[in-house]
Formats: sequence, C-alpha cells, structure tokens
Amino acid sequence: EVQLQASGGGLVQAGGSLRLSCAASGFTFDDYAIGWFRQAPGKEREGVSCISSSDGSTYYADSVKGRFTISSDNAKNTVYLQMSSLKPEDTAVYYCAATTGWGAPGDYWGQGTLVTVSS
Repeated sequence: EVQLQASGGGLVQAGGSLRLSCAASGFTFDDYAIGWFRQAPGKEREGVSCISSSDGSTYYADSVKGRFTISSDNAKNTVYLQMSSLKPEDTAVYYCAATTGWGAPGDYWGQGTLVTVSS
C-alpha cells in the first residue's frame, strides 16, 4: 500500500521555523521525486519545493527561495522541508506527494499537515 505521511505542522509566530517530514512507503522511493505542495484557504494548491530521490536535485517556488530547504534521507525514505523566516502568507495545509518531477502533478499524495503562521 502506498503511503506518504506528512507531519510537523503547527502554530508558529512570524519569523519562526518549522520542519515538516514526509515518510514514504509502498513504492520505489528512488523512482520518484518528492514534492511539497500547499493550499491556503480560498486559494489553489501550489508547488512549494521538490527533490529528486535519485540525484538530489532540488527546486523551489520563488516565494520560498532562501527561506525553505528541502532534503532527503533515502535510507529512511523520508523527505524534510525546513521552513525558516516564516510569514503569515505561508499559512496553508502542506502536502507531500510522489511525483515525476518539479511542475508535475503528484501521483501519490499524503494527507496534509497544517501550518499556521501568526503575525
């Protein structure tokens, strides 16, 4: 059974940090990139960051460049999103997904974790 378990969300003040985790199982991790997406209330889902499990290439949306860092522990089939200098506009439900690459839709999705940044 394919599973992507996102965790680590919570309430943080503006300027603070959070680290999200995405634990994957049930598929060949190296065959996919893992992407983080987010959906804020009333807005469409957007891609935030992506990492290739095979070669470690990373990608970021312009809105998070320099503030967010994606990394992967292939031994644990887990991808992390370190979020720093958080802004209220980062408030959203964050999802991880197995995808064929940056800009591609997710093939498998996790359940989402809520990040709330207070001003």
